[in-house]
Amino acid sequence: MIIIDTALEKREAENKPIKVAMIGAGFMGSGIALQISRYTRGMQLVVIANRNIEKAARAYEKAGINDHIQVEDEEQLSEAIASGTPAITENAMAVCRAEGVDAVIEVTGAVEFGARVALEAIEHKKHVILMNAELDGTVGPLLKTYADKAGVVVTNADGDQPGVIMNLYRFVKSIGARPVLCGNIKGLHDPYRNPTTQEGFARKWGQQPHMVTSFADGTKISFEQTIVANATGMRVARRGMFGPTVDSGTHITSVSGLYPLEELLEGPGIVDYVVGAEPGPGVFVLATHDDPVQKHYLNLYKLGEGPLYCFYTPYHLCHFEVPNTVARAVLFNDPAIAPVGRPFVDVVATAKIDLKAGQVLDGLGHYMTYGLCENSSTVIEEKLLPIGLAEGCRLLRDIPKDQVITYDDVSFPEGRISDRLRAEQDELFFK
Repeated sequence: MIIIDTALEKREAENKPIKVAMIGAGFMGSGIALQISRYTRGMQLVVIANRNIEKAARAYEKAGINDHIQVEDEEQLSEAIASGTPAITENAMAVCRAEGVDAVIEVTGAVEFGARVALEAIEHKKHVILMNAELDGTVGPLLKTYADKAGVVVTNADGDQPGVIMNLYRFVKSIGARPVLCGNIKGLHDPYRNPTTQEGFARKWGQQPHMVTSFADGTKISFEQTIVANATGMRVARRGMFGPTVDSGTHITSVSGLYPLEELLEGPGIVDYVVGAEPGPGVFVLATHDDPVQKHYLNLYKLGEGPLYCFYTPYHLCHFEVPNTVARAVLFNDPAIAPVGRPFVDVVATAKIDLKAGQVLDGLGHYMTYGLCENSSTVIEEKLLPIGLAEGCRLLRDIPKDQVITYDDVSFPEGRISDRLRAEQDELFFK
């Protein structure tokens, strides 16, 4: 953090701001626009793309920027950036190709569209910051190989739980401890929630019902912990993770005994979560230490006698921390969190209700499916359907409630780039 703010101050003093493009202007995008435009020195939001152009304009205006112009293509956008004029556009591909853009923040949450954006941006040598856990958890390892070849960074964002967990994981490793569980603190988990049940909450906070449903039904946390697993080499101890529920007010430092010790100490460690612990919505890492002298010090510093030590961050601040991710990528080639190689964990589609042959599956956080974490080796072996690919698939047979869906259970829409990328990823890492 100290290095980042000093580097950004230098950019500000030299009048060489990092030039950032953002694709998506919903609830989270508007917050990012505000944070960059008002509160981040040495960085400039040069363009916002959104299919509803009025939302792009409102995102700028909420950040106090009213002198934006609308552009239609790459040439017009490049001219606007060169002149220092903020731009809005419906043309996301022009954003990825335009001269003068250092990094692209993808914040749509859509897998198919996000895949097209990421590929185009990488091809044109732009760093890519994904506020799109769904895309990252579906084809993130392959996108990382593309980015490496292009000499750019693709990263998920600090501020969202995976990035905050990864910061904590790196800290724990840096002091000589061995992380054995990377965890997420949830306030609610009910796989049968849907946009109707979540409509009131969504309206209260100005969010979309399907998005808050994906938080409640476990799909989002499954994607988040998949991203962490793929960045650390960890796994899940069982399909869906353990996810124990504790009494309200239970402090996170007292939950370590809820996870089987042998699962934590054998192998590379696990990703998991807890429901109801405080401080929420924070993150935690359980770790061990082999040095008896250092264990004595950890006990002195109130972390207990072991064998598990609980490190935690009591909050995650989402859009507030996204500019730090941009700066790390552009200035230091340091991803906040990115896959280390092959996929280790995936999110598989599971029936939320009894499903019938002939039905077309709806989207993430809707009425028909929820996501569960599963180890990638099992996903490949059992031909389980990644939930990031499920939307638009037609069922070939009935699927009972709570049964996972396989590739053999569905037919796919034609021509989707996300399907092609996923097949390429499976071929690259598992064939």
